[in-house]
Amino acid sequence: MSDDSIQPHLHPHDADPQETAEWRAAFAAVLAHEGPARARFLLDELARLARTPAIGWEPPRGTPYVNSIPVERQGRFPGDLGVEERLASIMRWNALAMVVRANQAHGELGGHIASYASAADLFEVGFNHFFHARDLVFYQPHSAPGVYARAFLEGRLSENDLAHYRQELSAAAQGATGLSSYPHPWLMPTFWQFPTGSMGLGPISSIYQARFMRYLQHRGLLDTQGRRVWGVFGDGEMDEPESMSALTLAAREGLDNLVWVVNCNLQRLDGPVRGNGRIVDELEALFSGAGWRVIKLVWGSDWDGLFARDAGGALLRAFANTVDGQFQTFAAKDGRYNREHFFGQDPALAALAQGLTDEQIDRLKRGGHDLVKIHAAYAEALRTAGRPVVVLAQTKKGYGMGEAGQGRMTTHQQKKLGDEDLIAFRNRFNLPLSDEQAKSLAFFKPADDAPELRYLRERRAALGGFVPVRRSAAAPVPVPGVEGWGGFALNAGGKEMSTTMAVVRMLGALLKDPALGPHMVPIVADEARTFGMANLFKQVGIYSNVGQRYEPEDIGSVLSYREAQDGQILEEGISEAGALSSWTAAATSYSVHGVAMLPFYIYYSMFGFQRVGDLIWAAADQRARGFLLGATAGRTTLGGEGLQHQDGSSVLAAAAVPNCRVYEPASAGEVAVILAHGMHEMLEQQRDVFYYVTVGNENQAQASLPAAAHADVVRGLWRVQAAATPALRLLGSGTILREVLAAAELLRTDWGVDAEVWSATSYAELEREARAVQRWNRLHPGQPPRVAHLAHCLPGHAPVVAASDWLRAWPLSVAPYLEARMTALGTDGFGRSDTRAALRRFFEVDRFQVVLAALHALGHAGAAEAIGRYGIAADAPPPWTV
Repeated sequence: MSDDSIQPHLHPHDADPQETAEWRAAFAAVLAHEGPARARFLLDELARLARTPAIGWEPPRGTPYVNSIPVERQGRFPGDLGVEERLASIMRWNALAMVVRANQAHGELGGHIASYASAADLFEVGFNHFFHARDLVFYQPHSAPGVYARAFLEGRLSENDLAHYRQELSAAAQGATGLSSYPHPWLMPTFWQFPTGSMGLGPISSIYQARFMRYLQHRGLLDTQGRRVWGVFGDGEMDEPESMSALTLAAREGLDNLVWVVNCNLQRLDGPVRGNGRIVDELEALFSGAGWRVIKLVWGSDWDGLFARDAGGALLRAFANTVDGQFQTFAAKDGRYNREHFFGQDPALAALAQGLTDEQIDRLKRGGHDLVKIHAAYAEALRTAGRPVVVLAQTKKGYGMGEAGQGRMTTHQQKKLGDEDLIAFRNRFNLPLSDEQAKSLAFFKPADDAPELRYLRERRAALGGFVPVRRSAAAPVPVPGVEGWGGFALNAGGKEMSTTMAVVRMLGALLKDPALGPHMVPIVADEARTFGMANLFKQVGIYSNVGQRYEPEDIGSVLSYREAQDGQILEEGISEAGALSSWTAAATSYSVHGVAMLPFYIYYSMFGFQRVGDLIWAAADQRARGFLLGATAGRTTLGGEGLQHQDGSSVLAAAAVPNCRVYEPASAGEVAVILAHGMHEMLEQQRDVFYYVTVGNENQAQASLPAAAHADVVRGLWRVQAAATPALRLLGSGTILREVLAAAELLRTDWGVDAEVWSATSYAELEREARAVQRWNRLHPGQPPRVAHLAHCLPGHAPVVAASDWLRAWPLSVAPYLEARMTALGTDGFGRSDTRAALRRFFEVDRFQVVLAALHALGHAGAAEAIGRYGIAADAPPPWTV
C-alpha cells in the first residue's frame, strides 16, 4: 500500500482528519503484516456492523477503473508470446479478407470486421490455453469470421470455403462449404454447436447449459467434472433482457463451471454503449450484485510502468472522470491527440507521458488486447470456486483498423477498405504480404511446417482437439410400447378426463420405464399443481443442487413437495425464457454430451411460442429434440382468464418453424399416439425434430381410439364419424371437435343432413405434405401424380366446414389443396373472460354456428330458419372487430 494511501485526505465532512489517518494507518499495518486475507476478514466484520439499521451504511458500488489482478499476482505467461501474437495477426487478416472480398464481389452480403478485430486476442488466448475440446463455448456472433479464419489455419476449412463466406447456396457448385453468417448448427451441423446470432440468447442459454451439466452429474447420468461453459459476448448484448435474466440463478446454483468474457469495446452497433457513463462499471455492479465474481481486465501491460510511477493517483482520477464516449474518441484518435487530450489534462499525467513517443502512446494497449493480461484473468477465473465468473475485458472496436474504422461510429458497418487501408493494416500487424497481396486480399497461411502452425496444432492437441465441433453420436434410447403407458387413453371407453390430465398420467408411467425413464426431463415454469403434476413430486422429485433444507408445509400430504439433488423435475419459477433454455439444454444433450435426453416442457400455451419464440427458433437451429406441451390451449378453453391468457395463435407460430411438428389432439388417445410417434422419431430414428403438442384442461368423455386410425392421427386427419352418402364434411380439432360432433347430430336430426366428421390433429402436417406433393407433381410432368393424405381423405367437391379454437388461418392453411370449397370458423380477435360456452358462442365456433355454416355451404333452404331457431345474433359485430 503506497504512502499516499495512508495520508490524511481532507474531506469537508471529516470531523477529525487525524483520527481518520490513524484508522487508515492501522489498516495498512494489518495488510502489510498479516496479509490480504486478514484485511478482508476485518472489513467483512466492520461491514456487518455498519449495515445494521442503526447505522444504515451501504458500500459504494464498483471498484477503481483498473485491473482486478495486480501485476504482482498475474503469474507467468506459459506460451510463446511471439508466436501467439503472429497467429492472432494472421487470424485478423484472414477474417478481414474474407468479409471484404465477399462484399467487393457482392455488395449485398454484409458481414462484420470490427467485432472480431476487438475480440481476436480474447479468443486466441482461449483457443491456445483454455478452451478444452470437452468444454462448451458460446461465440460472439459477429466474430464468426475470426473462428472461420482459425479453422482455415487448422486445415478444417479451405481457401475455397473462406472465399464463399455468406454464400451458402452457390458454394456447393464450386466444391466449397458455404460459411454461414453467424453460428448456425442447422446450416453447419458438424461445425457450430450453439446458435448465438440472436443476441441475448447465447448468454441465457450458456447459464442453463452449465446448470444442466450439474443436473446430469447429480442424477448420475454423466460425469461432467472438469468441464466448463465459456461464453464470449459483447457489452452491447448485455442490454438484452435475456442476458441478465438468469444471473442470480447462476450464482444461486454455484455454477463455478461457468465463465463469461464480455468484450467491452464500449460501442453498440452505431456508437458508445454508455456514452455518458461506463459500461464496465455498470456491468460490475450488476454481476457482483447478482453474486458473480467480477474480474476487470481494463489496461494492458504497457500501463504497468505508468501506474508504478503514478504515486499521486493521477491516472485513477483521470479514469474515474472519463466516460465511454470519450474513451471511444481516444480509441479513434492517434498518439498525438491522446497526448494532448488525455495526458495533457493534468500536469501529473503529462509528466507520466514525457518519456513516451506519440507512437508509443498510440500503441498503449487496453487489457483485452494483451495476451499476458488475458491469460492471467482467465487463469484466475478457473481458480474461482463456488460461483460463476465474468471477465470484463476493455477493448477497442475495430482494433488495428486505423483511420478506416478503429473506434469510429461507423465501425460496425465497415465492410470495405481501400488499398491504403489494407496496406496500413498489413503494416500494423507485420504480416508477410506484398503490397499486391494486401490489395488483392490474398488469404495467408504459413507453410505446414512453419512454427506458427506447429504451435497451433500442439496447443489444440494439448486441449483435446479442435473447437468448435458439433457431434451427434448418442446411443438410441428404446421406447416402450404405447399400450403399456397409454393403454388407458387408447381404450378410454367414455371415461372423463382432460388431455392435460392424460398427458401427465402418461409421463408418470413413462418415468417408471427402466430404459426410457432416466432419460426423461419434466420441465415446468410454474404452477405444476395446476397441470396436475403434483403426483410426480414424490415419484421423481424436483431437482435442487443442495437437496431440501427445509420441512415442506405439506409434508404430511400424499403429494407433498419434495426437492432432491437427484430430482428429475426442473421447476424453473416464473420464467418461460429460463424454462425454455433448460428445455433446449436437455433437448440438445444428445449432441452436447453424447447422452440422449427427452425433455417435456409443459406450460400455458399463450406464454410459449408467443412469449419466447426467438428462443424456440434458436432451439430449432440447434437441432433440438423434445416435446413442448402447450397446456390450456385454444382461445375459449381457459374461460375466465381473459385476453392475455387465451391463446389463439401459437399453433401458427409453431408451424412456421421447419423442424417443429405441430399437433392439436382432441382426445387422450390421440395424445398417446402422437407422443409414441414422436419418441420413436426422436429417440430411435434420431431425427432432428421437436414436437409442439397442445393439450386442454377441459374434462370431456374420452372415446376409445381405433387401432386403424393411429397412422392417420400422425398424418394429421382421421375420420371419426362416417356417413352413408356424405354431402358434407365437418372438420374439428382440439376441444372444438366436441362442438363439431354435436353439430353433426343437429344437422341429422333437425335438417336431415348426413355429414362426415373428421378430427384434424395437425393442419401443419397436412399442409406440409400437400405442399410437397404439389411441388413434386409440378416438377415431374408426365409422371403419375402423387396424392396427398388430405386429398385422399377429402376428395371431390362436397363442401368442407372446419371449426377450431384458433385463428381461421389455421384450418385455412390447407384450403388451397382441396377441390372443395372450405368454410373456416375460428377465434380471431381479442380474448374475453366468460364461460367456455359463452366464449364459443361469442367467437362463433359453437355447434350452432357450425350448423349454420354447413347449411350455408350446402345452399340449404333452412339456413335462415336456423338463425332464429338457435338464437344466433345476426347483427352482432364480428368478434374480431377493433
